[in-house]
Amino acid sequence: MVAAMASRTAKAERVAKVLLRLQRSYPDAKLALHFSSPLELLISLILAAQCTDEKVNEVTRTIVFKKYRKPEDYVRVPVEELEVDIHSTGFFRNKARALQGCCRALIENFGGQVPSTQKELLTIPGVGRKTANILLGNAFGMPAIGVDTHVLRLSQRLGLSQQTDPDKVEDDLNLIVPKLEQTRFCTLIQAHGRKVCVARKPRCPECSIADLCPFPDKTPAEPVRPPKPAFGRKLKHRV
Repeated sequence: MVAAMASRTAKAERVAKVLLRLQRSYPDAKLALHFSSPLELLISLILAAQCTDEKVNEVTRTIVFKKYRKPEDYVRVPVEELEVDIHSTGFFRNKARALQGCCRALIENFGGQVPSTQKELLTIPGVGRKTANILLGNAFGMPAIGVDTHVLRLSQRLGLSQQTDPDKVEDDLNLIVPKLEQTRFCTLIQAHGRKVCVARKPRCPECSIADLCPFPDKTPAEPVRPPKPAFGRKLKHRV
């Protein structure tokens, strides 16, 4: 028990240093998905499954958020038409059904509004803890840890959790990330995961928290190669 507490304290101290440095590296970091309401964020999160945030933002900006403004709009439209509108995000049939089921639940159970508690959010079809927590943190300003692919990967590399299940990683991070910093922690980790600590061949020589990271497979710096000698062009002798 004493050893566990000491380990938790050490991790919490490292988290504090990580937060400070990443805040300096990414002072303007924010959630990559674009939204102007809790409903828009919920829709974007559903569309973001197996799709890049950039593609989701493109589809929502040009089609979805212009055409569908309230839950009733998603429910009333023929599912085939909704599939066409979100086709480029991939898995469009499953996503169309998920959107309609989600919005139907909002209408029937919450008066068409996205609820602001985790317990209520988890009753909505297709909403798990990750989605619920990202909503709470970014749409409602409540402290919460949403474990997406970047938070999962970096938590493991930084030695903050040895778990592979996102819900268990969330439990570990809840013990060491200050409550009021939880949403910001996730946003900074996501920014770092996109730019530097990428899934394949992380850019460790560029990393501002490399000395705080115990990841054993760090990418080494490229060796400094001596410059090639410059040879002048041979001049043709005129006769």
